[in-house]
Amino acid sequence: MSEWRNWSGSVVAHPAAIARPRNEAELAAVVRDARQVRVTGAGHSFMPLCETTGTLVSLDDMDGELTVAPDRHTVDAPAGWSLKRLTEALWAQGLSLPNQGDVNPQSLGGALATGTHGTGRDLGSLATLAQAFRLVLADGSIVDCDAATTPDLFQAQRLSLGLTGIATRVQIAVLPALHLEERIERRPLAEVLDRIADLALATRHMEFFLFPYADSVTFKTLHPTTPADLSQEEGSDRVFQACCDLAAAAPRTVPMIQRVISRIGSPTQRVGPAWRIFPSDRNVRFEEMEYELPVANAVAALREALALLRRRRMPLIFPFEFRMVAGDDIWLSPFHAGPCASISVHQYAPMEWRPHFAELEAVFRAHGGRPHWAKRHTLTSSDVCRLYPKAEAFGAVRRQVDPEAKFMNDHLRQLFDFSL
Repeated sequence: MSEWRNWSGSVVAHPAAIARPRNEAELAAVVRDARQVRVTGAGHSFMPLCETTGTLVSLDDMDGELTVAPDRHTVDAPAGWSLKRLTEALWAQGLSLPNQGDVNPQSLGGALATGTHGTGRDLGSLATLAQAFRLVLADGSIVDCDAATTPDLFQAQRLSLGLTGIATRVQIAVLPALHLEERIERRPLAEVLDRIADLALATRHMEFFLFPYADSVTFKTLHPTTPADLSQEEGSDRVFQACCDLAAAAPRTVPMIQRVISRIGSPTQRVGPAWRIFPSDRNVRFEEMEYELPVANAVAALREALALLRRRRMPLIFPFEFRMVAGDDIWLSPFHAGPCASISVHQYAPMEWRPHFAELEAVFRAHGGRPHWAKRHTLTSSDVCRLYPKAEAFGAVRRQVDPEAKFMNDHLRQLFDFSL
C-alpha cells in the first residue's frame, strides 16, 4: 500500500493505488474502474481532503496546453497545472491572473475547488475567475459545463472540494500582463486597526502580518505599475527557521522572540511581473487555520483573538495574516454572504497547534466567521447547512453526478452527510 503526505506532514493517506494518467481517456478509465477516488495537487490542504483508501489521482503527467481566447479575456488551461506554471505561461502570452495568493505550487483545479484567494477589497477568490469546466464524472463520462448550458453543475463545480467531478481543463478570466510594485513597512498595530477601512480603499492589494505578542505589524501593499528596473530579492527563511526551532525547544520564549523579530527589518520595495511579485517563498513548514469574517466584525474578532492568545500565553510562533476579499455568489464559498476579511492563524508544524486553534476558532465563529475549506477547522454537517444556504442545492447536484459517492472520503462525509 502506498503512502501520501500533505505539505505540512500532518495528513497521511494510504491509498490502494496512486494513478498518474497521461490524458483524459486514461483518467476516465481510472475513475470509471475505481471504488473511491480523490485527487491531489501540491498537498497544500491542511484538512484531509485528499485522504483515501481507494485511488489517489495526480494530474501532474496529464497532457495539455494553454489556449488563449481570440478576445484575450479568457484562457483555457489544464486544471492540473500548478499556479506557478500557469502564470509563467500566461506571462509569455502577455497575460496575468487578476489576483493570486501568497504561494503558487497549488494546482489550478485544487485552488479553485477550495476557494484559494489573495487579497484585495474588490477582488474575489480564484474560483470567481472560472468561466467553464471540462469534467470527468464518477461514471467516467466527460462533460463540459458552464453557466449557460449546465447552470447547476457549473455552480456546484465552481467550489466543489472535488465532489462533483475531476476537472481536466478550466476556462478562466485573465488580464493584460500586470506589473506590480510591492511595498513592505512596519506600522503600529493600533493605527492599522483603527484605519483598516481607509487602508483597504487606498490600494488594490493590502494585507498585514501580525506577531501576536508585538505591537506593530508588517504592512504590505501591491500597486499596479509600469515596468521598471527595480527589484529586490526576498529575504531568506533561515533566521525565521532558527527562531521556530528555538520556540519548539522552549515555547515560553515565544513572546520574547516575536518582539525581537518585529523590530528587525527596514522598509522594502520590489517591482516586477505580477506572477513573480504575488507569491512568496514559504519554506518553514506550518499548520494553518483561516476564517473569513464579515468586514464589519473582523477587527473586533482580531482584537478578541489577540487578547485571548496573550491571556492564555499561547506559544504560536508564526504571525497572523490579515487580508481582504470581495464577496461572491458561489454556493459553497465562504465569501458568499458579502465582502470578508480573512484572518489566518499559523503554527510551526512540529509544535502543538490543536488546542490553540480550537480556542481561537471559537472566537472567529462567534463573530460570524466561515472557515477556508482547506485550512484547519471543526465544521460538521449541521454547520455546513447553517452557514451555506445553497448547501442543499449543492448536495442535490452531487447526488446526481455521483450517486454512489465515489468522490467522498471520511472527512467529506462528516461535512456533507445530508447529501448522501
